[in-house]
Amino acid sequence: MTAVAGRGETPARPLTVWHRLSAFFYRHPRAKVALLLSLPVAWFVVFYLGSLTALLWQSFYKLDDFTGQVDTSSLTLDTWQDLFTAANRDVVLRTMGMAAAVTVGAVVVAFPLAYFMARVARPRTKTVLFVAVLLPLWSSYLVRVYSWKLILAKEGVLPWFLDLFGLGAVLDRILELPVIGGSSLAVSSLGQWMVFLYIWLPYMVLPVEAALERVPNSFVEASGDLGARPRFTFRRVTWPLAFPGVVAGSIFTFSLTLGDYIIPTIIGNSSPSIGGNIYVLQGTAGNLPLAAAFAVVPILIMGVYLLVARRFGALGAL
Repeated sequence: MTAVAGRGETPARPLTVWHRLSAFFYRHPRAKVALLLSLPVAWFVVFYLGSLTALLWQSFYKLDDFTGQVDTSSLTLDTWQDLFTAANRDVVLRTMGMAAAVTVGAVVVAFPLAYFMARVARPRTKTVLFVAVLLPLWSSYLVRVYSWKLILAKEGVLPWFLDLFGLGAVLDRILELPVIGGSSLAVSSLGQWMVFLYIWLPYMVLPVEAALERVPNSFVEASGDLGARPRFTFRRVTWPLAFPGVVAGSIFTFSLTLGDYIIPTIIGNSSPSIGGNIYVLQGTAGNLPLAAAFAVVPILIMGVYLLVARRFGALGAL
């Protein structure tokens, strides 16, 4: 029998498609999550993993030495053998060494500043310091790099400032060192390291400051109440709790230095880097297979680095 609406009662409206869909997703929350994630997951799979797969596939082709064209008729490991030549190994090791040096320098410079911001500074001072740390990121990357080229030049601001205080001879002695020196800071590995450190320093300060913010004051106070000296408290309480933030910041500084090709092109002694080699190989040289093989190297390095960082709990501090 069909129910008849009584007097004064509004007849029930039929359910629309939207109502049915809403009821379905309410009863099936997993389907709702799958629908929300479908577009970003598809984007990730198609555009990111797809491009990486195509990149890896290109590395198994070979450049024909006679025609200068990429031979796509067959797959070969000859390109990967070229990657492991002594010259290319030196490029990888040199880039990794610079990335490690920049990361260590960033920790040394950023940790005291981050500690002051998180544990000592008042709210107004902390705000000013946050703006000071982030302010360089608001300007053009190229403008900052070229500005440093002028600062580090032989007639630049920094050598003039050192000469003003009678430290020009010290700089000359440093520039005479075989590995880090050069005719001026602008064409030396030391100057390149300084520019890398300046450019990527905010990416170390912010994670470390966030990690120090999460260190409970009660832990520090309890250590002091038990008779521990400030140095011991820092070494056994503050540093271990802040270390995941340090590793999280190192992920940024290490990876960004590892893949950068602009700074090594503008600053330094023109020694090739991984990013610079990729740029030249896929552009001027036209050797796309070797460029693709080179591009896989930082991906593998960072994959290992992230696995190590995960063991220290750093991924939660990003």
